[in-house]
Amino acid sequence: MAGPSPTLEVLLQKCTSPLNVDEDPNGIQAVCHAVVTEAGGVHTAVRLLAHKIQSPQERESLQALAVLQACVNSCGPAFHSEIGKFRFLNEMIKLVSPKYLGNHTHTSVKTRVVELLFTWTLDLKTEPKILEAYNMLKKQGVVKEDPPYLGAPTAAPEPRQRPNAVFEDEEKSRMLQKLLQSKNPHDLHKANALIKSMVKEDERRMERTTRRIVE
Repeated sequence: MAGPSPTLEVLLQKCTSPLNVDEDPNGIQAVCHAVVTEAGGVHTAVRLLAHKIQSPQERESLQALAVLQACVNSCGPAFHSEIGKFRFLNEMIKLVSPKYLGNHTHTSVKTRVVELLFTWTLDLKTEPKILEAYNMLKKQGVVKEDPPYLGAPTAAPEPRQRPNAVFEDEEKSRMLQKLLQSKNPHDLHKANALIKSMVKEDERRMERTTRRIVE
């Protein structure tokens, strides 16, 4: 019998660990799922992320910011409302403002914080405090110019469509043509099996392409 699912806190600890070599897309997806399904998930996630983004460990902070943006993309208006409050925005501001932690924050972290705040001003227009916080940083000279927009990524190019892509293997295509022209029922049965195997191979190829795009 399977044990209980890991809690949101455990999942978050795992995918923001400074020991991680790479970001864990599956772990981040599990966090997003827990945020929307666990009781009080939004509040728990925002509270923990507010702490983790201020980690002195650059890796932990950057991973927490990656999880934060994934939650913004996946966890809906309740999450947007929570990060749109000054209580959370102030924790972001502390990372870039020289009055607080700005002089001790890693440059990569400061850059990402500003990028996220700017992106949210465009993506989360229903949360006006985000724009207020961002404009305040501009007035203070903390933000000199708008950074690149991180949201709404341009769609990954679709795999090139080729006519009869399923049958692009010439050798199999020739064999299939020969079997289909045969009047022997056994050959037609073999042709049917070959078509199925070619379709499955194409599905696997598409799945691999999709997985690469997602990753």
